[in-house]
Amino acid sequence: MFKKLILTGITGFASLLSANIDVVVSILPQKTFVEEIGQDKVNVSLMVKPGNSPHTYEPKPSQMKQISKADLYFSIDVEFEHVWLEKFKSQNKQMKVIDLSKGITKLPMGKHSHEEEHEHKDEHEHEHEHEHEHEHEAEHSAYDDHEHEGETLDPHVWTNTSNVKIIVKNIYQTLSKEDPENQEYYKANYEKFMSKINNTDKKIKELLKDLPKDTKFMVFHPAWGYFAKQYGLKQIAIESGGKNPKPRQLAHLIEEAKEEKVTAVFTAPEFSDKAAKQIAKEVGIPVIKVSPLNPQWSKNLIRLAKAIANK
Repeated sequence: MFKKLILTGITGFASLLSANIDVVVSILPQKTFVEEIGQDKVNVSLMVKPGNSPHTYEPKPSQMKQISKADLYFSIDVEFEHVWLEKFKSQNKQMKVIDLSKGITKLPMGKHSHEEEHEHKDEHEHEHEHEHEHEHEAEHSAYDDHEHEGETLDPHVWTNTSNVKIIVKNIYQTLSKEDPENQEYYKANYEKFMSKINNTDKKIKELLKDLPKDTKFMVFHPAWGYFAKQYGLKQIAIESGGKNPKPRQLAHLIEEAKEEKVTAVFTAPEFSDKAAKQIAKEVGIPVIKVSPLNPQWSKNLIRLAKAIANK
């Protein structure tokens, strides 16, 4: 009996040592990244379920239970976190919250050029110059109500392979610190995944190599600013600040799409594509659904590059 108790105690201790790390993430691409590095050493729970927007998501009671038992929460500065992250922390005071966007330089949200032209008429000269600078940055913007020092920043950092490298490094370092016994395991997975990121980048560059600098592509929700900046492109956003375009703005977008010889309008399933379809019909181009929240991040970016290059 005594021996049996000892054996039971040893078995229980061993299972504690080998227990997986319980991780919660906000969005699907994060889940992919964490599973690539942690593999069978982590249990990953997802907050924003497929088809939902991270701008407006509200966790379900069952998800709050997942928060209660989590060891780590990997945040990435998407909008719903600004409302819920403090609640998650109070729900589980032992849970460590790690911002995976740490180390990434965020892009500011700009305004569409047709909006700026209208506003410039009523601005002072120095303000005119300031807005003119933003005109060149406008296509790199994204809708997000979160502001840092007066600037609204684009949260879609994972749409750029250079940023993904920073994200997965943050994951690797965190898992290694949390579970030092398996550091070499995480390191091997990290190095393998870094190779995949480099291959993805190489394929995208090959697809886009013949395009003129600053080639424009049209999107409904401006989620591809980091992708555009990395590859010398510019996105024309249909939606601005969460609002659909007014008739005058829609007409301007149609003319711009024709002038820039835009090959497609990109929409995401999380948003209405009514305005996108209207523009596509007028210009005679297809509407292509590409979600920045697609868990197959590599195939997703390559598919986007192919469509922009019309290949």
